Amino acid sequence: MALESSIQTLSYPMKIFLHTLLACTSLLHARDWPQASGAGGNFQTPESGPTKWSVALDQNIAWKITLPETGQSTPVVSNGKVFFTTLKPFESDAEIGKDIIAWCCDASTGKVLWKKGIIGKHPLKLSGCFSDSSAPPAVTDGEHVVFTNASSGVACFTLDGEPVWKQDFFTVGRGLPFLHDGKIVFTRQIYTPEANGKFPHKYANAPKEMWTQLQALDLKTGKIVWTTECGINMGVSVTPQKLNDGRKVVVTGRGGGHGPPEKPHGISLVDLDNGKTLWTLPLEKFNATMSFGIRNDQVHFFHGPNHLSVDTATGKIAKQVSIIKDVPVCAWNKAGRKTETKTLKKAGSRNITQTSNLLVGKWNYFRHYKQPLLGRVNIDTHTVEYLELPLQLSRAPGQDDQLLWFDVAKKKIETQTIVPNEMKNSRGLVVFGDKRSKGSGWGHVAAPSPSVAGDHLYVPVMNGTIYVINWKAKALDEKAIVAINDLGLSGKSYSRASLSFANGKAYAHTIQELICIGK
Repeated sequence: MALESSIQTLSYPMKIFLHTLLACTSLLHARDWPQASGAGGNFQTPESGPTKWSVALDQNIAWKITLPETGQSTPVVSNGKVFFTTLKPFESDAEIGKDIIAWCCDASTGKVLWKKGIIGKHPLKLSGCFSDSSAPPAVTDGEHVVFTNASSGVACFTLDGEPVWKQDFFTVGRGLPFLHDGKIVFTRQIYTPEANGKFPHKYANAPKEMWTQLQALDLKTGKIVWTTECGINMGVSVTPQKLNDGRKVVVTGRGGGHGPPEKPHGISLVDLDNGKTLWTLPLEKFNATMSFGIRNDQVHFFHGPNHLSVDTATGKIAKQVSIIKDVPVCAWNKAGRKTETKTLKKAGSRNITQTSNLLVGKWNYFRHYKQPLLGRVNIDTHTVEYLELPLQLSRAPGQDDQLLWFDVAKKKIETQTIVPNEMKNSRGLVVFGDKRSKGSGWGHVAAPSPSVAGDHLYVPVMNGTIYVINWKAKALDEKAIVAINDLGLSGKSYSRASLSFANGKAYAHTIQELICIGK
């Protein structure tokens, strides 16, 4: 406001110059991806990104670096630098780990600028299909960068790698730390895993003091600013939201597997300025492991076989629509594509793949829980569409592309692969503690969030396949598929990271490599 007032007193040519300078500065900032969910906190950038590439064939790849150890974090880009984490290198095959390495590389070349170790306390299963110690992405304001070790440890550095502060807080692997008004907001957990890296079911009736909560830390000092009281499930993909009146809020959800203690099951709206609960909506048998988007002052999300829209002023359900009954499905068979109206089988209390959804414009995109279907709900017309996708793409030099389609006559979707994920690091060591990580990346997993660059939705799958979709397509059919790409050879490109975008490039992170896409 002070700057705007000063501009008003200047001459007309100087006003034009300063407004142009401000616009350019804002544009440069917008080109960064400073946190897991991007500059806007919604996994979206208006700038276009590369749409067709192949890591396996080295096509349209700017650079890639071989990493010594497994890691899962989405790359974060700021001021020409890319930040991410891996596990501390192991000397032999391993199933659990707790210490991570924070990396800083040149975003243009991949040159390693610095690395810092962050010691953890509580071992977690390596390369899990739900998360591991390295999974939380970094956060940066352009001056500081904060890394989170899901095995305990939140550490802040300057962009040159100088330590600023460290807290030994225990957090969650599926957390998405983000910035708000000089604070870093993250998901803090109290109860810890067992020695084998698994979370037990014994905390279902734990007191409120044991609940998982959102917590805000002062970015400059690391001191606690506020902590929520409503509770949040450890698997929620938390993204900051904005109401029409300008208030910044976040939606927390409770309910899910492994007997979480937070109650009641349902959602709450939280004020990001102070962490206070604005309202709570109880929902019976609710699975909260998703993201919650707000558009036109309504929260849009999924509950069982339905999509719900909830008024942000009252916390009351404004609209409910079935995502399984009488829905058009553009399905594939050997004879070609055909769109038919079907009623899909109800998949218990969870009908979308965990954390696979993203609100983009007027559509809430998601992946079906039991079939390789990309779905979307039009939140204006309350219509639902599905598009069948292949389970996996396999590419290799000198060979034809191979697509694997779902076979309903075979075993469950999680085990249908062209080649199972080897779960080996770049040095040939086997580094995983959950056999489900070898699977297709469909079904019972915590999916990396889709992300958007321009008109394209990028849908990543754990097996290293990336689907590029025209998210504005009038119909969700085969014409909406722009490309299907790979992150490397099948079996060797396991990934739980979302794609991030900066300056026309896309950044990806696999079990063996950090990759910059787009020449």
